[in-house]
Amino acid sequence: MSTDFLIAVEGNRTAALKKKIIHYYIANGDATIADLCKEMDLSIPTVTKLVGELLEEGYILDFGKQETSGGRKPNIYGLNPESGYFIGVDVRRDSINIAVVDFKGKFISVEDEVPFTLENTPAALENLCVIIDEFIGSLKVSRDKILSVGINITGRVNPISGYSYSFFYFEEKPLSLIIEERLKLKVYIENDTRAMAYGEYMKGAVKGEKNLIFVNISWGLGVGIILDGKLYYGKSGFSGEFGHFCLYDNEIICHCGKKGCLETEASGSALHRMLIERYKEGSSTILADKINSGAEITLNDLIDAIQKEDVLSIEILEHIGTNLGKAIAGLMNIFNPELVILGGGLSLTDEYIRLPIKSAVRKYSLNLVNQDTEIKISKLGDHAGVLGACLLSRGKILGMI
Repeated sequence: MSTDFLIAVEGNRTAALKKKIIHYYIANGDATIADLCKEMDLSIPTVTKLVGELLEEGYILDFGKQETSGGRKPNIYGLNPESGYFIGVDVRRDSINIAVVDFKGKFISVEDEVPFTLENTPAALENLCVIIDEFIGSLKVSRDKILSVGINITGRVNPISGYSYSFFYFEEKPLSLIIEERLKLKVYIENDTRAMAYGEYMKGAVKGEKNLIFVNISWGLGVGIILDGKLYYGKSGFSGEFGHFCLYDNEIICHCGKKGCLETEASGSALHRMLIERYKEGSSTILADKINSGAEITLNDLIDAIQKEDVLSIEILEHIGTNLGKAIAGLMNIFNPELVILGGGLSLTDEYIRLPIKSAVRKYSLNLVNQDTEIKISKLGDHAGVLGACLLSRGKILGMI
């Protein structure tokens, strides 16, 4: 199978048109040559030739005649799911989700919560590469059919240059290139929240909306912004640092090094800090034994406590939800989105987090803006990031993003 057109240099019109045909099938599903001609404003002979070449190269399939009420029945064409595969890696604070999708974006294999500690060290980077390499080696898919790898990392990431400035910034060479050389595969890196937003946009809670904000409520706090159907990156790819709005006159130092960040009062790390403070002041919690033993309390522990109706954890989560709702109201007043999606670890608490957020949004946003915007919980849940990583790696190598 030829992959030349996927990496063709700018100015190659045939390659660009082939990519456009694939983009159409990704967005719209199976279609006839007449459908493609209408969309691309090209002649039937031109499109027929391009489709014929894509058939020979194995990227699309001929599904035979379409059932019609009369007249000549046209052939239906669509993507060949086995023509290529895309790896997605969602790097978290204490684990990794890793998956592979086929050319149509369907999960083929997923491994959740692979043990991993995110540290800004060469050893952690090497461990990440080992985990990815071993996952690829475990697949039934041939390595030469893997077209690209997408890796999500929290913090400041420039997807265009391939640099990560928050983690693994050890040398002048871009992180994406370092991992490419290690894996011998094309690698893209992306901010974790933006990847989650893209996953929801392509396969999750989005039902035709083109302007939306995805709020990642995890250990930290970030947003992914989609405007007119396109991810918003900002000049250097650093858009979405929602958690670092300076909103509070407190003395709590955020992990960014500054004080008063929204993240210090409305995130998983804030919930963790407040829970321990309240326990030490005399409140009770089902996490008492773990706190007393000095064991690490993870985000999953906090979520589990809430789902088991731990009163203290729920009270603190409601407080965090109110803080977060005020800030989301501000975003809504600025962007006037059709949809706000709540995702990340704390979104798994469902109505416990959504209700205080909605209440604060109604109170602090403009009425007309509030009426225009729906607030939903992520449909993809814990898989939003890893699916987004897969689909972004597909979109980037195909020139869709």
